[in-house]
Amino acid sequence: MVSARQTPAQDRQSSARREQLLELAYEFVKEHGLADMSLRPLASAIGSSPRVLLFLFGSKDELIGELLRRARREEIAFIGDFRTEAGPGLASVVERTWRWLADPGNRSLLVLWTEAYGRSLTDPSGPWAGFAADTVRDWSELLAAAQPPDHRRSAAGAAERTLALAALRGALLDLLATGELDRATAAIELAMRMLPGS
Repeated sequence: MVSARQTPAQDRQSSARREQLLELAYEFVKEHGLADMSLRPLASAIGSSPRVLLFLFGSKDELIGELLRRARREEIAFIGDFRTEAGPGLASVVERTWRWLADPGNRSLLVLWTEAYGRSLTDPSGPWAGFAADTVRDWSELLAAAQPPDHRRSAAGAAERTLALAALRGALLDLLATGELDRATAAIELAMRMLPGS
């Protein structure tokens, strides 16, 4: 049996509905996480059905992949804004980044990011594949842009970026686990004093 091809108007309608449901699903998983995500409760929460989600996204894994790409787009949008706002120097970028990471308004996104990061390490063949490595590259590029061109290409420059990223990631995990902002911030301030230009 041959299925009828969708008209351009139907394609646009499906695409618009897909984007709408993706945004609703993204807000849902930021609140509830991805680990135990089931299509039926998700569909019910966002006013859809499992059948519609499967039609629009293909499979649960493909939907998860789209949600992770959506999370990464939000991260990259922040990085893009950040490049125009941060002062010069690696320490300045670390300080500005930490303020964003420590903002309670970003907590749900960062918990989702942390979950996806961990899953990409333990299940590298699933929809999480490459998420951790991609985010390391995204943040490394941001940090590299704050370094003088000659220095960023050197081994010392790469080591300084790695130290900065490790401090930010470690302090973030600590903050998410304990809520102890002052202690985590003190650690970031110490790391900043170890970076050039501080």
